[in-house]
Amino acid sequence: MLYLILVSLVWAFSPGLIKDRLAGLDSSFITAVRLTLAFLVFLPFVRVRGLGVRTGSLLLGLGALQFGAMYLAYNESFKHLASYEVALFTLTTPVFVTLFADALARRFHLYSLAAALVAVAGTVLVVFQGQELQPTLLGLGLVQLSNLAFAIGQVGYRRFRERNPAVKDREVFAVLYAGGVALALVVMLGRGASVSLNASQVGTLLYLGIIASGLGFFFWNVGATRVSAGALAVMNNAKIPLMVAVSLLVFGEHAHLGRLLASLALLSSAVWLADRN
Repeated sequence: MLYLILVSLVWAFSPGLIKDRLAGLDSSFITAVRLTLAFLVFLPFVRVRGLGVRTGSLLLGLGALQFGAMYLAYNESFKHLASYEVALFTLTTPVFVTLFADALARRFHLYSLAAALVAVAGTVLVVFQGQELQPTLLGLGLVQLSNLAFAIGQVGYRRFRERNPAVKDREVFAVLYAGGVALALVVMLGRGASVSLNASQVGTLLYLGIIASGLGFFFWNVGATRVSAGALAVMNNAKIPLMVAVSLLVFGEHAHLGRLLASLALLSSAVWLADRN
């Protein structure tokens, strides 16, 4: 659980950085650069000998889905939504995680679904404070596509690790990122995207690629293999109250303290429910 908490804190900075510093850049370019940097972080550790064509193809596919498709849709959504709206609409991720995990196992766990829904309720208390939200249908659809891709990728990788316990995460993560890079490059080349960067944007891309994506997703997927599906669903939403905490402590923004405390209480209850599986 510690890995998931630490990564959520790192990711708490991402929406504001993307919206404020990368505005105007092509979303496929952002995705390609971010995932290429993440790929380079783990390239020295890659070990493909013995994986086989089938396993290698599976990992490439999982990476294209969890990282490539997820980031392409996620980054594109910022063209249509405010950053807080993007954060709000990621609330469905834990529901996708729980339901997909149960579907693969051909079972239904009421506690897993209840934990995910309680986590959603806890997050809503923080991010929704009565303001009118008027997102475009396209933006909303893009976020939901991103959530679905991320959820399926997480559950798929966890299932892969359960069936291949001898595989070390650091030795295959470059393969996952390679799948994401390949998909992003295909989209970018198809669009014919051309960009120019300033120093701030270069620094932001380095942070997002090396820290948030490279190290962040590695430790997230490692953490995902060490908790129950319900607990994983809960932690998918932990980044949202953490975004509020970062805004309060680092950027001096204001939030309703009562809502924040109530959200944390609900999230704690959700973790308890998830652990009953």
